[in-house]
Amino acid sequence: MSDIGMAEIDITHEVCPMTFVRTRLALDRLPAGEKLLVRLRGATPLDNVSRSLKLLGHVVEEIQTEADGMTHRLIVLKSPAA
Repeated sequence: MSDIGMAEIDITHEVCPMTFVRTRLALDRLPAGEKLLVRLRGATPLDNVSRSLKLLGHVVEEIQTEADGMTHRLIVLKSPAA
């Protein structure tokens, strides 16, 4: 599923607001235009992280739900302006 060389983080054991904090820190380490695969768990982190990333100008390119129905994968494109 992930592109070769795409950075990945697994925050399935984190709770809000740390889900966003960890995602933001991971994005800050990437150059503009790179993608990050974020694996998280639950509807609240999915909503909060997606919304917050969009407010910062990043693009959530894809959201997939795993077979358990609770774990999600987001592919985020880091904004050139961030």
